[in-house]
Amino acid sequence: MVSGGGLILSEAEGIGMAQTTLDDDDLFSEAASEMRADVESSLDQARESLPEPDSFWDIDAENTLGLLNQLGSTLDVGDAAEHLRDAKKWYTMGEQADAFEDAGDLAAEIEQLESLLGDIETASEQAGALSSTVPQIKAALEE
Repeated sequence: MVSGGGLILSEAEGIGMAQTTLDDDDLFSEAASEMRADVESSLDQARESLPEPDSFWDIDAENTLGLLNQLGSTLDVGDAAEHLRDAKKWYTMGEQADAFEDAGDLAAEIEQLESLLGDIETASEQAGALSSTVPQIKAALEE
């Protein structure tokens, strides 16, 4: 029997507790791996939702307004923002639980995608603004 702090355990109980702790460690390790896989999967989905690079050069339009409208459509990020949000959510949860041994790569990728997504959204807003401004300028010049 093992005694300590008013708690008396038989050797069998002590071994059982060690096994439970080992199982808990295994479960935590497995959960941490799954959490990292969830973050990586969400990052992959975010990347896949972004516009294809070639789509910026393959614009076929008859005039400036058509070009700007097509560019605005090309700059649509789809579900990328939602996938990035999921990645950040799982990453934050894993970090706070101290579940990741080395998550620097995940943090860097999240930051890079967040910056790229911001740039694309800014460009989309600018294309939208130009789409409404160019016809006004044309009309004013024709007066």
